[in-house]
Amino acid sequence: MSPRTAGATRKVRTALPPVLAAVAACVLAWALGFTVVPIDQAGAGSDAFDPGAYVDGAWEEIVATIRDDSVDLAEILGAIAPNADGQVQKEALVAVTERYGLVTPGEAHVYKVRFSGTVTAVDLDSSLGTIGVAIDGYDGPVRVQVYVGPRIPSDESSVRDAVGFIEFGDFRDQTEYGKVASEINGRVRAVLATIDAAALQGATVTVHGAMTIRTFNLVVIDVGVVRIVPVAIERT
Repeated sequence: MSPRTAGATRKVRTALPPVLAAVAACVLAWALGFTVVPIDQAGAGSDAFDPGAYVDGAWEEIVATIRDDSVDLAEILGAIAPNADGQVQKEALVAVTERYGLVTPGEAHVYKVRFSGTVTAVDLDSSLGTIGVAIDGYDGPVRVQVYVGPRIPSDESSVRDAVGFIEFGDFRDQTEYGKVASEINGRVRAVLATIDAAALQGATVTVHGAMTIRTFNLVVIDVGVVRIVPVAIERT
């Protein structure tokens, strides 16, 4: 209902007895094609966005998409082929991402990835804990780190962006879109809470997850370290 129409309805209610006002409101609704909502229901927030409910409904598909459609990380890193300093020209990286991942409207390069390897480092000195993994089939200059929590960076949106079916245009604004990323990361933290990261040193693991390489306003991209947001870490 537009503010103009709402104002007209209020005037009818103050000018007519309650019964006649209700009749007049129904006639006005029929003529203008909108639904009359009882005043005690107005502003109830029935259309308020619930990111928890959204992710509840999408989480199984998110995990399945990453597991089923992921690309071997060793293959991606081999295609990126950075120099000895872990740098690559943006133009070359775009070609790789168009083959293996997605480029977001903000020029972030996102990938669904899988890999197995040996845990060579466990860094739990901060709440943004990571493990370093020497991945099978790759011996280049890029170092791979996997978030193990208990926190994930607040601006991290790799899983949301990489799956490909959660698009900005499906939401009313950036706030809703951002809340979805935060809620997804909450699910990831729940997965990580079941893992004893400190005990992974030297272990072999298989990881499914997503990663982002940011390129906005850059010509030369530093890929010396890539960080993975996992949806599953399995000790093998």
